[in-house]
Amino acid sequence: MNLDEAIKRVRSDMGLSQEALARELHVGFTSVNRWENGHTKPNQIARHALIKLCKENNIEPELIEIIEKIR
Repeated sequence: MNLDEAIKRVRSDMGLSQEALARELHVGFTSVNRWENGHTKPNQIARHALIKLCKENNIEPELIEIIEKIR
C-alpha cells in the first residue's frame, strides 16, 4: 500500500470526509485531496498531526507506519 491509499484508508476508517479530515489537521481541503490523489505529500507539520490523530483513534499500526515513512 502506498501513501495516498493509506491516507484514504485512514480517513475512511475514521468515517471522515476529506473536508472533515482537513479541519482536524488544520489544512485546506485541497491539501487532503492532493494527498489522496498522489499529487503531493503532507508536509512535516501535517504529517505529525496526522500520525497523532491516527494514534488517538486507534488506527491500524501498519497505516501509521506508512505515514511515518514519508520523506
